[in-house]
Amino acid sequence: MIARVERFAGKPEEWDALARRSPGFTHFHLYGWRAVMERVFDHECIYLAAYDDAGALEGVLPLVRVKSALFGHFLVSMPFLNYGGPLGSRDAIVALVANASKLARASSVKLLELRSRVPLPIDLPVSHRKITVVLDLPSSEGALMKQLDAKLRSQVRRPQKEGVTMKFGADQVAPFFDVFARHMRDLGTPTQSRRLFETIAATFPDDAWFGCAWLDDRPVACGCAFRWGDEVEMTWASSLNEFKRIAPNMLLYYRFMERALESGVRTFNFGRSTPNSGTHRFKSQWGSRDEQLWWYDLADGEAVTTPSPTDSGYAWGPRLWKRLPTSIATALGPRIVRYIP
Repeated sequence: MIARVERFAGKPEEWDALARRSPGFTHFHLYGWRAVMERVFDHECIYLAAYDDAGALEGVLPLVRVKSALFGHFLVSMPFLNYGGPLGSRDAIVALVANASKLARASSVKLLELRSRVPLPIDLPVSHRKITVVLDLPSSEGALMKQLDAKLRSQVRRPQKEGVTMKFGADQVAPFFDVFARHMRDLGTPTQSRRLFETIAATFPDDAWFGCAWLDDRPVACGCAFRWGDEVEMTWASSLNEFKRIAPNMLLYYRFMERALESGVRTFNFGRSTPNSGTHRFKSQWGSRDEQLWWYDLADGEAVTTPSPTDSGYAWGPRLWKRLPTSIATALGPRIVRYIP
């Protein structure tokens, strides 16, 4: 039986141990993300813990408050990321969500959103508007290439023939951001800050993978992936439009899959998508499968979701953003996107 729910004041190792052994665990449940949210975004982190009668930790729920006059007031687990939500025993999950719901109502938030990877034993409305796309990896690199169809194999080999090479490591954070920021400007979307990725690399040196595809001395595609358990997720990936003809992103994804195989990983996660979108179709061509996500919402009105640059109400934004010089878009983007969870 759960005796109390309160803000977590224990050791990070205790939090992580409970999280890692719980169904639905993802990298974004790790306690280190609290420091990332606080240092980079200056958002209030409300990390809740549920304890039983004997004082043992039974469940955890990372919550982040994102509040602005323009976009609204949100409690999200986890903002800017694909997964979150409570972990632990059934009773702990129920108690944690009840406490979070009470907090949301008391704070008059526009939306409480729990981005769970798995179904939860709770009564909140659930949305399946997002999916994640995963690929079961074979036992070897040779088998990986063979399981791709002929067209895909050709697309992977094309950038190699053009001289594209791959580099991995913490020294790829800067070139990663150069490509990422340019790509986001071209999409008409505000970019995250370089500081975010530098902080991620410093906080998770072993399981945050940064890689770039290079043509001569220029980065032309980039990716940032996270490993947890038997899975690697490509959370952010970008490529430069002017090199679309040689498809460096195809080699980029393939090299990340190879690295996953070398690390003993058996599931490659392409990250979340909107069903039937262009990005969903790109991910599906690799022979992957869809997994629906379970995003639970408590809203102050009907049909409330976290804001997105693709929302009709902000349709003017991307058109304007694409016209900005990259330097200006890169400078302004983090000031805006920090409030779009």
